[in-house]
Amino acid sequence: MNYRKITQILGFLFIRFCVLFVLIFLGTIILYIAGKGMKVMSFGFLTQFPTDGMTKGGIFPAIMGTFLLSVGAVIFAVPLGILTAIWLTEYARNRKAVRAVRVAIDALSGVPSIVFGLFGLAVFVKFMQFGVSLLSGSLVLSILILPTIIRTSEEAILTVPLTFKEASLALGATKWQTVYKIVLPNSLPGILTGVILSIGRAAGETAPILMTAATFYTTKLPTSLLSEVMALPYHIYALMTEGNKPEQVNIAYGTALVLLLLVLLINTSAIVIRTKIRKERKW
Repeated sequence: MNYRKITQILGFLFIRFCVLFVLIFLGTIILYIAGKGMKVMSFGFLTQFPTDGMTKGGIFPAIMGTFLLSVGAVIFAVPLGILTAIWLTEYARNRKAVRAVRVAIDALSGVPSIVFGLFGLAVFVKFMQFGVSLLSGSLVLSILILPTIIRTSEEAILTVPLTFKEASLALGATKWQTVYKIVLPNSLPGILTGVILSIGRAAGETAPILMTAATFYTTKLPTSLLSEVMALPYHIYALMTEGNKPEQVNIAYGTALVLLLLVLLINTSAIVIRTKIRKERKW
């Protein structure tokens, strides 16, 4: 057996070991959280409001708050992200401008999430006077997930064969008609994947909503965009830092289990949708 063959075998063994290590680590986390969280898991836990200072009852307001914040973030971020990706791939001709935009996107993706929270507090809560509200939190989360949507949309658009665009233009379609009717439909799997993964990230963030949207405790659902909301990540933080009673700890683990399952479900949905659409492609 020659040196190259040995090196290849060792390399593949190392890769398998890394994959196995990641799976074991993920499985350990899931099993630990599940073991703690199943103590309080029930239908009522998912559908009831918290009672007795969050030592009893359920987490329904936190689930709804997380859902509304994630949907709001997507509503603001998706149009801007996709249009930016279209401009970068189809319309931008000034290399310096493209380079500057890419640097800005990369810088934005590397900003710590707590900085987004401070930015939201200064701009949306104070300057624009939205207050601590669903609107402020959604806007902050939309900025947070914007780089992911831009990058995934850009990569998806670049996978569309150039011949498709050339054929459309040769038949007399305008540039925008080609983008709208040819490029976007064929890049939809990648765009959807990025959007769904962004939803998962938005649902799991704590720092950006800490100062812009989340409230410690409420007995009602938000009635407007300017209402405060409970959210699953902040609910866990509040339970573990305020009082630290055994009942609160159990509910915190139950909430963590719900959030973990929610994120796993979202990520799995992205994989399933992408796989299904790719199988339906004819190219």
